[in-house]
Amino acid sequence: MSTNPATGAEAGRLPVASPTDVEATVARARAAGGWWAGLGVAARRERLLRWRTRLASRIEELAELVHVEGGKPVAEAVIEVVTAVEHLDWAARNAKRVLGPRRVRTRLMLAEFSAHLEYQPYGVVGVIGPWNYPVFTPIGSIAYALAAGNAVVLKPSEYTPAVGQWLVDSFAEVVHEEPVFSAVHGLGEVGAALCRSGVDKVAFTGSTATGRKVMAACAESLTPVLIEAGGKDAMIVDTDADLDAAAAAAVWGGFTNAGQTCIGIERVYAVEGVFDGFVDRVVQRAERLTVGADGTDIGPITMPSQLEVIRRHIDDALARGGRAVLGGADAVQPPYVRPTVLVDVPEDSAAIREETFGPTLTINRVRDVDEAVARTNALRYGLGGSVFGRRRAMAVAQRLRSGMASVNSALTFAGMSTLPFGGVGDSGFGRIHGADGLREFAQPKAITRRRARSLLPATTFDRTDADIARLVKIVKRFYGR
Repeated sequence: MSTNPATGAEAGRLPVASPTDVEATVARARAAGGWWAGLGVAARRERLLRWRTRLASRIEELAELVHVEGGKPVAEAVIEVVTAVEHLDWAARNAKRVLGPRRVRTRLMLAEFSAHLEYQPYGVVGVIGPWNYPVFTPIGSIAYALAAGNAVVLKPSEYTPAVGQWLVDSFAEVVHEEPVFSAVHGLGEVGAALCRSGVDKVAFTGSTATGRKVMAACAESLTPVLIEAGGKDAMIVDTDADLDAAAAAAVWGGFTNAGQTCIGIERVYAVEGVFDGFVDRVVQRAERLTVGADGTDIGPITMPSQLEVIRRHIDDALARGGRAVLGGADAVQPPYVRPTVLVDVPEDSAAIREETFGPTLTINRVRDVDEAVARTNALRYGLGGSVFGRRRAMAVAQRLRSGMASVNSALTFAGMSTLPFGGVGDSGFGRIHGADGLREFAQPKAITRRRARSLLPATTFDRTDADIARLVKIVKRFYGR
């Protein structure tokens, strides 16, 4: 049973899967996956676009369910669903171009052969989804895996199972012949069972600690994994930044979805000369945000245990000499946390080094962008980031140790369906979205085909000493100078 985090009222009730149930679901998916792959890319595209149309026509219904089950404000839930629809559309429309069979150029040593490359589906992909973005995040794996020809078994978060089941049911309305997309529900042990069920790949989104457990379970059978784990993303504000735009982006990036965003802005490094003006603008914007269950900017904290993490980070920052210019020690008022802006926070504090996952923002002063980059890159996390400035902004963004970055905006790379999404270091590996996201769910198959007699026979015991001498002479001619 899932409950509304603001009211405690029941939001959904679904049966918990046993290990046997998980194995049976995967077995059914494997049979369905063979049918789905056999349809071909054009037929899959047509069905996926019909599912896209179904989701687009029911945006309000799905957004309301996201709000009721997870507490997210309806407006933000609408944005989440709309972004997911756009990604589904891109995956369906581009699978043939990205994954279709193609000829590849040959090279000197094997000029008598033609080279061919194609991408084949894994079979069954297990997707373990999060609660903070229960539509957008899993769709980033589900849509791309389906477009690549796989069947999918989703294990949604135990905090948002009804949303996950809604996605499965809506797909079944369009593709009713076989259980190509199905779900299993429960706590962590169900996710572990899915990892050990014989699926051909697992795509996981969640904390870094749980990601390690998923990797360990999948390692038992050498099941490949995609890990999208935690983040502690930073924004850098340079001396020539538009401070109003930077402040707006910092408030959005830090407080959207009550800060419960893996790519959310949790740290800001503002260069001397703009620090005070930037902080003033952030506070002016953040103090206008409303907090509550309905019709507000910030909803409740979805996972109750996270409240103590947020409280600990705020208390530690203040105890170490940081200052609260908005919110502070009394900001945690379960199930809500009021927007909190902390300045002068030591770099070794929990609020700087650990993922907070709440509506808090630390802003520290730095001498220049070089110091900002060094502090940004000092953590093991490396998911996203943001840079505000003019002259050096792109160069600074390229120096960030992260899988993604935005210049003069925040979080926008997530909505760009043409770009890959993923991190480095403790933020995981592998990519969803874009062409790389499609390839993530398909296995490259390389084929060579003889098209002529070998003029430089190398891969045969019929070669002669003269053949080898000729081969050496030609290679020296082409590559030895």
